[in-house]
Amino acid sequence: MKPATLNESPARSIIRAVVRLLVLPLLAAASARAAMSGDFNRLLEAVVRIDVREVTFEEGARRFVAGVGSGVILSKDGLVLTNAHVASPHAVEISITLPSLERVDAKLVGWDHWTDLALIRLDLGEVKRRGLAFQHAAFGDSEALYAGQTVYAIGTPYGLTRTVTRGIISNHRRYFEDREGVRGYETGAFNTWLQTDAAINPGNSGGPLVTEDGRVVGINSRAYVGADNLGFAIPSNIARRIVDGLVAQGSITRSYIGLVPAALQDLEHFYALALNTGLLINSVDPGSPAARAGLRGGDILLAINGQKVDGRFPEQLPPIQNTIASLPVGSTVRLSLKRAGQTMEIPVVTEKLESRVGEESAFEKWGLGVRKVSRAFARENQLDDDTGVIVIGVQPGFPAAVAGLAVGDIITKLNQQALTDLETLQRIYQQFETRPDSLLVEVMRDRHVSLYVLKP
Repeated sequence: MKPATLNESPARSIIRAVVRLLVLPLLAAASARAAMSGDFNRLLEAVVRIDVREVTFEEGARRFVAGVGSGVILSKDGLVLTNAHVASPHAVEISITLPSLERVDAKLVGWDHWTDLALIRLDLGEVKRRGLAFQHAAFGDSEALYAGQTVYAIGTPYGLTRTVTRGIISNHRRYFEDREGVRGYETGAFNTWLQTDAAINPGNSGGPLVTEDGRVVGINSRAYVGADNLGFAIPSNIARRIVDGLVAQGSITRSYIGLVPAALQDLEHFYALALNTGLLINSVDPGSPAARAGLRGGDILLAINGQKVDGRFPEQLPPIQNTIASLPVGSTVRLSLKRAGQTMEIPVVTEKLESRVGEESAFEKWGLGVRKVSRAFARENQLDDDTGVIVIGVQPGFPAAVAGLAVGDIITKLNQQALTDLETLQRIYQQFETRPDSLLVEVMRDRHVSLYVLKP
């Protein structure tokens, strides 16, 4: 007996083929939607709203501000990942709204402004006592993403909880360094970003960027104001490493040598370099380990500890910077350089990376807000050392303003006592509170030293 298909008429064969073309994709799509629905429902149960109340120091006074962001629960023990600009050490109160709309207190576990990531933890005692439940999400592989891939941004834009927006990966390796991205703190030096056209608005910060299988491949961080469909997220492979470090230590310790890199694109022929060879040292921080070792702007970095580097394009700079940052603090790194046609190797001892933004405080009876001069700020501004505090706020009509102090002044001494730390200033302030008396204030302004009298 011959197969039945051989007896079919041409018209019947055409109809059968058309049915296959139309029906089978629909069945496959329906099956994918069903699977995606289950994954997404579980993922949605792990996305939370975060309300934060934090302290700021404005115009010489201590003030409280409130903000709203998003986060994603990562573990059974209630770890929640969000942005550093959502939850920071300045927070005095953090609460999380679960998908059930129940609100639970939370505490900061760790904070890393360099990647704009923070980790907080639900109060599990409260969760258990109230009989609440939650789901947790899983990371996907951000390195496997490609331009054009469908992704979803989930969060709390403008307070609208668990909002889902759909888009694609516009670029999976976007580079930009935001030197004042997190309350003046630097961010973005050690990672590239995921660019997406999924809508990201205020309140989306800290929420997950997910693939169709419900895996977290990014943490939504920012969008260009005034632009259409330009959103950015921290890749999950970066976030995964940061989470591990914050759980272990509460912060991420990085090494620093003081190189300011630049891409070599279109400059290779000036330095007689082959393509994809080396990184341009644009400048060297004054007083940094690299400066003390003799490095200078215009040098070409060829290798780090024998490993060749390729810094032709801006997108290649963060991994190279991260190579140095990931070294143990105090270790010796061997840098292979090219200078004026000569190749040399220079050892440099790393030190701990610090932000230019120091600790802040307010002294309200003086009407004075200050920030500690950090080592990075001192080097950046070519100060002799990191002694002193920077005036960041002055309250009109209060003693500091009456004395003539202004924002940007660097107070180096009070009553001829050097301000080596904030604790010294706080002790003097406490004495002033109990026994008010005039104080002689030594200030550096525009690189000139001036004296002022702060009166009760």
